[in-house]
Amino acid sequence: MKEKVSIIGAGSWGTTLAVVLARKKVAVDLHSLFPSHNLQMLKTGQNSLFLKGVKFPQPLRINPCLENTLDNEIIIFAVPVKFVRKVLQKIKRQKFSLKGKILVSVSKGIEAASLKRTSEIIAEELASKNIAVLSGPNIAREVLAGIPSAAILASKTKSFGKRLQALFNSPTFRVYLHDDLTGVELGGALKNIIAIACGISDGLGFGTNTKAALVTRGLVEITRLGKKLGADPETFWGISGLGDLVTTCFSPDSRNRSLGQAIGEGKKVKAIIKKMTMVAEGLETVKSAYRLSEKIGVDLPITRQVYAVLYRAKPPKQAVVDLMNRPLKSERIA
Repeated sequence: MKEKVSIIGAGSWGTTLAVVLARKKVAVDLHSLFPSHNLQMLKTGQNSLFLKGVKFPQPLRINPCLENTLDNEIIIFAVPVKFVRKVLQKIKRQKFSLKGKILVSVSKGIEAASLKRTSEIIAEELASKNIAVLSGPNIAREVLAGIPSAAILASKTKSFGKRLQALFNSPTFRVYLHDDLTGVELGGALKNIIAIACGISDGLGFGTNTKAALVTRGLVEITRLGKKLGADPETFWGISGLGDLVTTCFSPDSRNRSLGQAIGEGKKVKAIIKKMTMVAEGLETVKSAYRLSEKIGVDLPITRQVYAVLYRAKPPKQAVVDLMNRPLKSERIA
């Protein structure tokens, strides 16, 4: 079967997926939320804003019209989580039938207002059950360069889960199938908070010991919250959990780690954000995770300190002191 795919959202990851699929000769329509961005890509044959120098292969097509992108059977949402609901509501207003369409989320985060995951927002707004999630430890330029990478395709429906697995899989991009959407999405969202913490550690000049502690105890926090929200704890020890966490916490290309590093070096959050061309999802996710932890009574010490640094002007060094001087306890995974 010749698949036809639409990708809504032309950031670095949405564009990367479009290029990777087009290299497999999959017909892909790529749509940016911003008309001027669509025009730039049409004129230059590349995404100069997010992936400068990467030429679009055939049969990748830039489609400036959102409605026209909905003709394809597989629709991938690659927009920041805070914009997902607005995009879906725009689709609803056009009264275009999405019956039988397969909807895939590649966004990582938790909506601040509703505290919902992207797949939940899609289900709520579009009343669809044909929803899947693609997530994993994937730095866009590494995937584009053909550096061996892996990801998880999560779906409750095995038939189109396998179909999507085959669609995304390639000799350099290995895709595993999963059915735990909750765990896969939470792993992808919450790791950004821990990456900010690791970046702060880097900025303060701390070493590998500190980072190892943050990653392992961060994974405990992710697992603890995920279990409370109905995820399978084992999911967090796989590619979409531990794998994504390690990549985001250690990669020099990680936006969230880089954000944290700048904070640790003494730069102001607002000034850092102003200079960023791409979204660091952890900025929004930490607010959602903090509220979730308060709402359902889950202790997330690292998350709490990152939240305080970002939104209560707490000095990073004081956050470290407070983390290290909590009451002593036994290690528990979740």
